[in-house]
Amino acid sequence: MKLLATLALIALATPQLHAESATHIQRATESKNSNDGSGGYTTHHYSDLFAEQLHHSPKESRAKIDAAFNQLFHGDKDTQALYYETGSNDNGPLAYITDVANKDARTEGMSYGMMIAVQLNKKHEFDAIWNWANTYMLVTDPQNPSVGYFAWSMHTDGTPRSDSPAPDGEEYFVMSLYFAAHRWGNGKGIYDYQAQADRILALMRHHPVQTATGPFRIHPEDSPFLPPPRPGAPPRTTPRIVTVGPMVNEEAKMILFVPGSDRNTFTDPSYHLPGFYELWSRWGPIEDRSFWAQASEASRAFFPKTTNPSTGLAPDYANFDGTPRAGFNPMSANFAYDSWRTASNWSVDYSWWHKSPDEPILSDRIQKFLLAQGISTFADRYTLDGKPLSQRHSPGMVATTATASLAATPGDTSKAFLTALWNTSIPSGEQRYYDGMLYMMSLLHCSGNFRIWPPANVAH
Repeated sequence: MKLLATLALIALATPQLHAESATHIQRATESKNSNDGSGGYTTHHYSDLFAEQLHHSPKESRAKIDAAFNQLFHGDKDTQALYYETGSNDNGPLAYITDVANKDARTEGMSYGMMIAVQLNKKHEFDAIWNWANTYMLVTDPQNPSVGYFAWSMHTDGTPRSDSPAPDGEEYFVMSLYFAAHRWGNGKGIYDYQAQADRILALMRHHPVQTATGPFRIHPEDSPFLPPPRPGAPPRTTPRIVTVGPMVNEEAKMILFVPGSDRNTFTDPSYHLPGFYELWSRWGPIEDRSFWAQASEASRAFFPKTTNPSTGLAPDYANFDGTPRAGFNPMSANFAYDSWRTASNWSVDYSWWHKSPDEPILSDRIQKFLLAQGISTFADRYTLDGKPLSQRHSPGMVATTATASLAATPGDTSKAFLTALWNTSIPSGEQRYYDGMLYMMSLLHCSGNFRIWPPANVAH
């Protein structure tokens, strides 16, 4: 019975989904209410920090954004680009975003690429990435307990590297699809953006709990395979018993690190996107709106608990009470690569909604700490109390900490990070994937060009 329910959610022709897609105008007409806050959602103003604090013109910012997009999407394939077109199928062109160093395509980068494309009105690139994700990453084998989700990592030839999802990819898929539906209108099949977003969002909360023994397939016609072990772990030689369910914890009202039975007791602070959840509480499936409204408040309350009270640094993984989750991997309780995004997440939430007085405090705190480490030299990994764990100064972390200026107190400190981002070169070379995606989105955020795209019938 649970399997049938899952397959029903996957089917794009499901009457419920088509009914919701057809009535999205009715659903979206609740435009303004007393719980809308006083940020960009209500004011329709998105701060151009490069203009307000650094006095660069919008034309200068747009030139910088266009240069970054052209290089990262259409630059030299060996040293600059992340976006690669790979022919077409019945749905049209296919393209992937690749993690160059690891030689794979990840739902994280694919969904980031779609978000960048919809913000910049690049429908061709958006559709090509979404087509590749549906063709290769979407788990359709009913014997795989992750059926309906997207495998988080695939080889760039479309063969599997993982057999299970990571929620940050699904989150950005959903938000970019809603924006696409509102900006461009809905097409058919996989390009009925509204129905696609509704399907994924419903599954994130209602995926039935399913247990099976691997190895698994992505598609029924594939060969089963064993994903590679984590770095440092021994090779997998025995079948895995895997349980997969929803991507959220109902009691905590929080996104999970992964929706597996042994890992559904903790979260990843950088997956918390209360700014998105607020929109899902207005635009998503009606029966789930209350949950996402509560999730936005839970995430806002979580940020001060999980960040260090002196440094403002958050761990890669945390328990629902905010305490670091140690033991999952060597860096899980420290500030590491995932953690770069957390300050950006709470700051975008503040820019869009102005609901949490804690978020400006948190932005001021992390910027003050990192400025004291040296604006051009701060490390990209730390213990939460501020001991450096690397010697690398990463453009992606510069970018996300500059985005923290959306919530930070305007002044010399905020300006220092915006200047650092403005002066940072477009990432290139082997490490250009993560740095480049975060750099590109941060340029959009800090220039006021990363915006909420509402339904056309809602004044905004």
